[in-house]
Amino acid sequence: MFSVLSTISLAIPFIGVLLSIALFPLFASSFWHRFEKLVLLFWGAAGLIVMWNLFPMPVLIHSLTHTMWSEYIPFIAVLFALFTIAGGIHLDLSIKNTSLNNVFFLIVASFFASFIGTTGASILFIRPLLRINENRLYKTHTVIFFIFMVSNAAGCLTPLGDPPLFMGYLLGVPFLWPLQNLWKPFLGVFSMLLFIYWIIDCYFMKKELSSSVIDINASLCSSVRIDGKRNMILLLVLIVTLLITPFLPIAEITAFGGVSITVADCLRLGVMVFLGWLSYVITPSGIHRKQHFNFTPVYEVARIFLCIFITLIPLNHVLSGDKNVFASLLTMNMGVSPQCLYFWLSGIFSGFLDNTPTYLVFFKLAGGNIAELTTVQKPILIAISLGSVLMGALTYIGNAPNFMVLSIANQHKIKMPSFLGYMVWSFIILIPIFLVMSYLWL
Repeated sequence: MFSVLSTISLAIPFIGVLLSIALFPLFASSFWHRFEKLVLLFWGAAGLIVMWNLFPMPVLIHSLTHTMWSEYIPFIAVLFALFTIAGGIHLDLSIKNTSLNNVFFLIVASFFASFIGTTGASILFIRPLLRINENRLYKTHTVIFFIFMVSNAAGCLTPLGDPPLFMGYLLGVPFLWPLQNLWKPFLGVFSMLLFIYWIIDCYFMKKELSSSVIDINASLCSSVRIDGKRNMILLLVLIVTLLITPFLPIAEITAFGGVSITVADCLRLGVMVFLGWLSYVITPSGIHRKQHFNFTPVYEVARIFLCIFITLIPLNHVLSGDKNVFASLLTMNMGVSPQCLYFWLSGIFSGFLDNTPTYLVFFKLAGGNIAELTTVQKPILIAISLGSVLMGALTYIGNAPNFMVLSIANQHKIKMPSFLGYMVWSFIILIPIFLVMSYLWL
């Protein structure tokens, strides 16, 4: 049985990555920009050393192979495909920068996230939102609430919305189960976020109007023009590919480190990379210029999450054990319902770890029986699903789209808060909302 102390010692490389991302840009920005790759390399090497001491060699090779082949490479492949395809779709919206229009835009973008995923919707809609608000003096809050709503909360309603729910779908959770069981808490959380955003945006709008920064004369939406429509077909092909490949006949090509490499795996990866490449080739350079398109955000996310995935291996090993300190917390009588414990524990871990493995860990801790989790234990599965999806918004690294949106906002010269500064926003706004949600729906 792993003690709290031994768990913390195994998590030192991962904690080091978090602290580096959080503190260096804030207190030593020049050092971070110059030596970021070396710092990440150091913590990645520290994670490997921890695994070297923790695992026998066959287990070490298996763990690394499984993480790279089954998690990291598909993660980067789908990110590359979505980023490239969505980056080739230019939405030219003749919408003035009013608070009402921003609210309307967030609703539309969140709706699409249920069908093209939070990553796809984030990449597709963040640039148009930034263009709509390009002459606003205060824009940071709009990007932050975009992360809250479009990059995270909007993924609650279908397995296509967010990877944890898609993983549940692959494990046997019915496709419509999230919509049937999560719509009430989703609407509650989303409505509260939308209202708070509207209040904050109206406040900043009045400040800008009083200083004659902007002109507010506007209709809701006068015209919409879409360039790069061929990429919409590629986006549809990508979504269909993600849906059907897990159910193709599993024919093993080979195995390495105890990890099976199947035809379905190779087909899915090949299609994603091909669609991304094809999108880049067929998209006119003029659209890429208008989109300020380059691969810098992908490179940034790829190197940071490579380090995160590696340093998470020993921590996930502890969390996945049948006997661990976190499993014991779920069985303790703490004066709250079991579903609240599952919601807050799965949510907090999702805010700092990858939310898909977190979903799987707590799914296993709840018994892993689909028939029971979708019926008699339904409140537990609701809690795990909500925690894994919603609390990915607590930090920049809680969900991949968060960091992607941050990188794109930085490209547009928007001054975004630091890692810790963002957490101040998220904890002040989201934690009270989640407390209300826990009381009303869990």
